[in-house]
Amino acid sequence: MDWLINLFTTTDSIAHVVLLYSIVIAAGIYLGKIKIGGISLGVTFVLFVGIFAGHIGFTGPIGILSFLQDFGLILFVFMIGMQVGPGFFESFGKGGIKLNALAAAIILLNIVVMFGCYYIFFDTKNPDNLPMMVGTLYGAVTNTPGLGAAKEALSSVFSSGQSFDIASGYACAYPLGVMGIIGATLAIRFICRVNIDEENLKIKELEQESPDDKPHMMCLKVSNAYIAGRTLQEITEFLNRDIVCTRLMHKGVVSVPTRNTNLEMDDEILVVCAEADAPAIQAFIGPAIEANWREEEQKQRLISKQVVITRESINGKMLGNIPFNAVYGVNITRITRQGMELFASSSHIFNIGDRLTVVGSEENVARVSEMMGNSEKLLNHPNFATIFIGILVGILFGSLPIAIPNMPVPLKLGLAGGPLIIAILIGRFGHRMHLITYTTTSANMMLREFGLALFLASVGIKAGHGFWDTVVQGDGLKYVYTGFLITVIPILLIGFIARKRYKFNYFTIMGMIAGSYTDPPALAYANSVCVGEAPAIGYSTVYPLTMFLRILTAQLIVLFFCGG
Repeated sequence: MDWLINLFTTTDSIAHVVLLYSIVIAAGIYLGKIKIGGISLGVTFVLFVGIFAGHIGFTGPIGILSFLQDFGLILFVFMIGMQVGPGFFESFGKGGIKLNALAAAIILLNIVVMFGCYYIFFDTKNPDNLPMMVGTLYGAVTNTPGLGAAKEALSSVFSSGQSFDIASGYACAYPLGVMGIIGATLAIRFICRVNIDEENLKIKELEQESPDDKPHMMCLKVSNAYIAGRTLQEITEFLNRDIVCTRLMHKGVVSVPTRNTNLEMDDEILVVCAEADAPAIQAFIGPAIEANWREEEQKQRLISKQVVITRESINGKMLGNIPFNAVYGVNITRITRQGMELFASSSHIFNIGDRLTVVGSEENVARVSEMMGNSEKLLNHPNFATIFIGILVGILFGSLPIAIPNMPVPLKLGLAGGPLIIAILIGRFGHRMHLITYTTTSANMMLREFGLALFLASVGIKAGHGFWDTVVQGDGLKYVYTGFLITVIPILLIGFIARKRYKFNYFTIMGMIAGSYTDPPALAYANSVCVGEAPAIGYSTVYPLTMFLRILTAQLIVLFFCGG
């Protein structure tokens, strides 16, 4: 049995390191599924298993642990950036500015409360206390990337070898942070006297009144003498609205019209437009009618088919610049991206993975299908080249020194901030550089969770050695209750303001708070009590900016305040 004993005790062997990480990550994930009061810690429990392993001496070479920690962090934040990038800039529109401003206020208040607790409860002469409070801050707001950014910034400030087990403060504050977010959200409900049934009713009414830019299909009969004899392009320009005419019945014959097709009185047309524009278009062209063109369509061999873009040459091109109608004899009526159905506006930029609804003859649809690629198999292969090009540029960008007066060392975005910003930019503008940014949701989640698991396991194993002295015999209890204050005070203040001053729906506030703390359990709870999508919308609106600010402020706090 010596071989088995050596496998567990010979810490410098590759087999031992792989065994160590396998045990810590597997045990952490399984234990993280256990729910207490309906709440589980998820993959974050890997940190606690890692701390236990490090405490009992089950560890590995510090160099390998550090490499896997940093590589896991880079992979994790980069895939987050790729996910949020497409919607990062759009999140500031359609009322998102107020929600993002409130989320930024929560982040600022978290930092203010952290410093308040530091000066009230801790000895400010001890240089270890402020870095430990930074770890407590990121446990209290349940933000692991911020912890990674803070650790990386500390290593650059204290290059002499001094290290801080800030993961201990994170571990102390995290469990109560998860419960505190949900608890404080419930407290807002009672403080503001919110009626859940009334809020759900308002959500339903709001969704019915807000058509946004969802595609709407209707059959109209041309009854406006003004447009008789005019082309579809002239009518579209006069309306100043995007419309797609997918079918035209003229004297009993069905065809696919082009921009140059003339409309005549009593023609019947099948129109797709933005839902908000439907009443104006109907009022101008003519009344809505019911029509069954199935037999005529079959005679003309007209079909409607979904085609997925998989050809690299189409990535980044604008719909209006491709002559689908004039050259290929088809119309694009709708576009589906990441499960969301969009109206096919002429300004739409194609991305790999977009699904187009194409209407036309079988032969023409087949030609367009071949031009677009339409190979589902290709979508199952993640574009590793783009990922690692982005990581390369992100590391270079994060390593750029930015000299700021009165700072002990130049500001660097580091291994967390640099890849995150580059990933956001690539996710939004990668098509302009002919980079394929499409990654299936499952592939993105797989890489994210893998990176996060490596990071948490490494941090836990490294922190385990001094965890008992730091937490149990040290200031562990202080980290717990100060972390709780950091969690709940900003939620109560900003939640009250969002409700009373800005009159946001309670479920939108719940989503905004969950997004501000990047806390999926809080979002899951909000979704369980809401009949609509308001929590998810609030969460996704503030999540991109929040993640960016959490990582950036972690480094700024360390560089400005921990280096003196």
